[in-house]
Amino acid sequence: MGVPNPEVIRWARETAGLNYEDAVRRLGMKGKSAVETLRAYEEGIKQPSRSRLLMMSKQYHRSYLTFFLKSPPQKVERGEDFRKLPDSEPAEFSGVLDALVRDIFVRKELIKEALIETEEDEVISFVGEGVDMPSVSEACARVKDYFTIDVEEFRKRRTPHDAFNYLRGLVERKGIYVLLIGDLGTHHSQLSTEVFRGFALADDIAPFVVVNNYDAKTAWSFTLLHELVHLWLGKTGVSAQSYEHVVERYCNDVASRILLSDAEIEEFFYAIEDQEILAAIAQFTSSNNISGALVAYRLFRAGFIDENDWQALRNDLRKRWIESKRFEKEKRKETERNSGSYYATQRHRVGGALLKVVRRSVGEGALTETKAGKVLGVSSGSVTEMLVSRLGNPFIYYQ
Repeated sequence: MGVPNPEVIRWARETAGLNYEDAVRRLGMKGKSAVETLRAYEEGIKQPSRSRLLMMSKQYHRSYLTFFLKSPPQKVERGEDFRKLPDSEPAEFSGVLDALVRDIFVRKELIKEALIETEEDEVISFVGEGVDMPSVSEACARVKDYFTIDVEEFRKRRTPHDAFNYLRGLVERKGIYVLLIGDLGTHHSQLSTEVFRGFALADDIAPFVVVNNYDAKTAWSFTLLHELVHLWLGKTGVSAQSYEHVVERYCNDVASRILLSDAEIEEFFYAIEDQEILAAIAQFTSSNNISGALVAYRLFRAGFIDENDWQALRNDLRKRWIESKRFEKEKRKETERNSGSYYATQRHRVGGALLKVVRRSVGEGALTETKAGKVLGVSSGSVTEMLVSRLGNPFIYYQ
């Protein structure tokens, strides 16, 4: 195999977004000479041991074999960064986010190859269909019609989580894979919603949508719809639902208007009267499976409040959400601990459509268990457990 390439070692650290001090801490290198030792690895003065390279592979989010390449790999196009303005200075993804995006591209390629091999590679006409960016009302009508979205049915669901599952089921039946991912498998790599809320990969055979599962559950459905509009526009990229970016604003407008119409936001505004607006929003959202941030945005875009008021509302709502996160986190831990639901949680994160195609592809030999594990985000030894229910039966597409 030869010796590791010092240039690649340095490149891997830099693209992981780590300076020397952060890197030695992540690698468990201690002592006053730790930074000097790492510099020596990157200058070819010293060679890291195999165990050190394996740790670098884990912390830099790169394959072990990458360190033996003759030169750093060329950057692969991964779509736009919709979190910034088109004319602003180029900004690289953070190391963790870049690794997550790479992972989704790998999953897409594996699924696409499996679909082609099993002759199930149907072109999904929805992807790229809205490239000319029609009016918001036209886009709303097209998305609702294509996925047969019934907003009243969405609102009837018992919880925002159930409402998201309703939308996800409609979307996945159209051949679009919807994943709930906000880290690289551990909470240490968790990505905040300020870094990313969603990602759309606009492939016309194996399109993917990723929703940051660390966001509020009331926001999941909006993010899913937002990313679907990205697919409709044929635009691959990372989103934070910025108002300043023209594409993000368009996707925000379409997704928010699907869930809350002009007539409804007008009726809500005039019904507030002397009621405190945050209290009115909380009361309104409690029975509609939508977030307060969505209501605030619709008030702004409909012209009932100005941008300063909207920003103030959004900040107040975010503070309340952050305050509630600790309680929700503890509650979730207790639920998972009592139910022993690791595989159920993992299945939910990858979604029924992906499980279904992986199970079929493994059975037909189009995917090895190693590749299936990569697609599902688990080890190859866990694939069988992922593809069966608790009763030992094949996983059935969820409703």
